[in-house]
Amino acid sequence: MLPYPNIDPVAVQIGPLKVHWYGLMYALAFASAWLLGQRRLKTSSSPPLTRKEFDDLLVWLIVGLLLGARLGYVLFYSLSYYLAHPLQLFAVWSGGMSFHGGLLGVLGAAFFFARRHDKSLFGLTDFIAPLAPLGLGAGRIGNFINGELWGRPSDLPWSMVFPGHGAGDIPRHPSQLYEALLEGAVLFAVLWIYSRRNPPEKAVSGMFLLWYGIFRFGIEFFRAPDPHLGLIGLGFLSMGQILSLPMILLGLIMLRLAHARPQPQS
Repeated sequence: MLPYPNIDPVAVQIGPLKVHWYGLMYALAFASAWLLGQRRLKTSSSPPLTRKEFDDLLVWLIVGLLLGARLGYVLFYSLSYYLAHPLQLFAVWSGGMSFHGGLLGVLGAAFFFARRHDKSLFGLTDFIAPLAPLGLGAGRIGNFINGELWGRPSDLPWSMVFPGHGAGDIPRHPSQLYEALLEGAVLFAVLWIYSRRNPPEKAVSGMFLLWYGIFRFGIEFFRAPDPHLGLIGLGFLSMGQILSLPMILLGLIMLRLAHARPQPQS
C-alpha cells in the first residue's frame, strides 16, 4: 500500500485570497489547450481557423465548459442537494464538475461559434478534440489532490487510504490517477497521432467519443460510485458508465459515417 500524500488543497494563500490546486488544474488545462491549438494551426496544411478565430473560439469553449460541467454535475449527480443548498452551486473550488456536462457545454459553444462564423461544426470539433485530453488529465490530478472521486476497496500494492475524505480507513484504488493516465496521457497520444494522418471529417471527433467512453466505462469499475447514487444501472453500472455508453455508440457511428464517405478522385 502506498501512502496518500495528503496535499493541502490550497496551493497559495495571500491574506483572505486562496488559490486552490483544483482551480490551477483548470488554468493548466486551458493553457495546454491554447498551446496545442497554436501548434496545430502551425502544422496543419488547411487549418479550419485563423489564430484570431481560435482565440475567440477558446473563450467560447471555456465558458461552455465551465457552465456545462457545473450544471451537468448538478443535474446528473446532486440535483436534490443543490436545490436545498443553492449557494453551493458557486463553490466550484470544492469540486463537483461533470465531464459529460462539460462536453455538452463545449459542443453547444462550438455549435453557436460555427453558426456565427459560418464554419463546419465537425471541422471545429475535429480540430479541438486532441486539445482536450491533457486538460482532462490535469483535472483528475486536481480530484486526487482534493481527495475526491476515490476508488473502490483494493488490496493492490499501489492502493491508498484517503483519510478524512469520507472514504473510510481502508485501502482503495487511486482511480483519479487511472483516469489521469488513460483519459489524459493515453487519449492525447491516440488523438494527436491519429489527427496527423489527415483523417476524414468527423473521424477525430468520433475517436474522442469512442475512446473516452471506453476508458471511462472501464475505469468506473475501479472507481467508487457516488454514495448518494450508488450503482443504478442493472444493479452494477454507475452514472458515469450510463452517461458514457451513448458516447461509445455515437463515436462508432461517427467513425462509420466518416470512413463511408466517398473519397475524391485523384
